[in-house]
Amino acid sequence: MPYSVEGKLVVAISSRALLDFEDENRVFERDGEGAYIALQLARLDVPAREGVAFALVKKLLAFNTPQAQRVEVVILSKNDPVSGLRVFRSAERAGLRLERGVFTRGANPYRYLDALKANLFLSANENDVMSALESKVPAARVYPESAQAASRHSGEVRIAFDGDAVLFSDEAERVYQKDGLDAFTRHEAAHALQPLPPGPFKPLLEALQRLQAAAGTDVPMRLRTALVTARSAPAHERAVRTLMDWNIAVDEAMFLGGLDKGAFLKAFEPDFYFDDQRGHVDSARAHVAAGHVPYGVANLR
Repeated sequence: MPYSVEGKLVVAISSRALLDFEDENRVFERDGEGAYIALQLARLDVPAREGVAFALVKKLLAFNTPQAQRVEVVILSKNDPVSGLRVFRSAERAGLRLERGVFTRGANPYRYLDALKANLFLSANENDVMSALESKVPAARVYPESAQAASRHSGEVRIAFDGDAVLFSDEAERVYQKDGLDAFTRHEAAHALQPLPPGPFKPLLEALQRLQAAAGTDVPMRLRTALVTARSAPAHERAVRTLMDWNIAVDEAMFLGGLDKGAFLKAFEPDFYFDDQRGHVDSARAHVAAGHVPYGVANLR
């Protein structure tokens, strides 16, 4: 029978999200594709440094055992196949067991996400990420220069999410953007018992919960999630009740009411944080690996 990813957590990731190809990318932008391919070929046996999402991938792969493959990580890259050789070699040298990859040599790779049944797509290219989100795949633009805190808790995957326009739809955010904070607070208090519509990252949170349940005590790796939101009381209630309605639990919830998220994320030390607003991402990535989710009213151009 053919191999199947059915029932697995599938992460599709670009080369620049997994590995530090920033020097090579500058050559591409300055001198063109030919010089870039030549450089990658010349460095074929030089392992690339770890990229911003490397630690997250390594920890997620730790949920696999010889008896059960629960996580599949696939390279989905605009790189050419020659550069793809270096990607696989670098991953192997770093101890990552990656077996599958799609290299499109400049073409948008998002069209393969459906075939992969991807639960998450991470890329440094915003247009690719936006295309993935339009295809209903949870996706974020990574910032290769983000700080990383993952090494401080080697036995636990920690992932933090913003609420509105990430886990939840941008319904409430639209009220805030149009009429201000007081109107937002009144709206959310009045609708506290009405679950928010799902946002683009609800499927990922569901898949992570299934992964933790399936792994049980068979693996040493644990999963810890956090909701980190600018909401405050009384608007917090609708967020909590929405998660309850979805039968999804998060381990920590931070209702910050305008406090800077960066300091709290520094304390939580997630392997990755997802937010729809660039200002919050900029605050976060000074301390932790962060991704921008270009979705919802805050990202209208």
